[in-house]
Amino acid sequence: MFRKMVFGAVSVLAMATSMAHAADMKEFRVGILGGENETDRLRNYQCLADHLKAEFGFEKVSLFPAADYDGVIQGLLGGTLDFAELGASGYASVVLKDPKAVTPILTTQQTDGATGYYSIGLALKSSGITDIKSAKGKKLGYADPDSTSGYLIPLTQIPKDTGASNETFFASTQFNGGHENNVLAVRDGKVDVAVDDSSGIGDFKDGYSSGTFHKEVAKGAVDPNDFVEVWRSGLIPNGPLVVRTALGDDMTAKLTAFFTALPKKDKACFEGVEGGDFTGYVPVKPDFYNVIVEARKAAIGG
Repeated sequence: MFRKMVFGAVSVLAMATSMAHAADMKEFRVGILGGENETDRLRNYQCLADHLKAEFGFEKVSLFPAADYDGVIQGLLGGTLDFAELGASGYASVVLKDPKAVTPILTTQQTDGATGYYSIGLALKSSGITDIKSAKGKKLGYADPDSTSGYLIPLTQIPKDTGASNETFFASTQFNGGHENNVLAVRDGKVDVAVDDSSGIGDFKDGYSSGTFHKEVAKGAVDPNDFVEVWRSGLIPNGPLVVRTALGDDMTAKLTAFFTALPKKDKACFEGVEGGDFTGYVPVKPDFYNVIVEARKAAIGG
């Protein structure tokens, strides 16, 4: 009993110390997922850092563009990051390791009102691949092991269309170091089909309205006329904006209000951070991701 009381007191003291720190934060640390080149990510997030500094009076807002998704996941779990926008599978990874580490506050809303997106398979028109079944014996490119649309969903859902596991159906599968590199890999002929995140709405000639294919088309890295969509998943929950839970309810509420207002306050900044055409942010609860948490637990584990 005495031991339990001591541990309980230590736990309460640690929580109180953490809350006090959150109330007097001098530095706010933002994690940025891998998948796009670092220069573009830092440029797109700089306006957010400036707004956070002005709004909350932080002495410093540090941006941490991780080399891969796991870098941000580990930063949140280890308490070295205060905020990040995760994919649904990345959030599931955090939850499976420590369900109390982060609090999801908001997610993006598509222009059609949906709070979900798709995993799409892209191939070159010149490949002759017209649908996923005609890609049998070809090379499949994944984005990142912690990506929802770039790994978890294609891993578990493509077999429902082909009737075989991806390892059996395709000649080979490989990770290409993020969504941008995956799109470029199919462009350069390193893989025959690449899976990517996409709103799935709007014009294909624009790379749809959001997603990595959209970003690559917008900056002229790829010509959409060279590509064809050969596969599409069911709707996937948009990933959450998460706050380190130890920051406390007051800071979490303030950050929620800040991000909710951002699309109207600075639309260009919002669009730069999100990389496409969204209407704004809407509230989200942990149970919105239950299906992804269970899918990841079953197919990959934590």
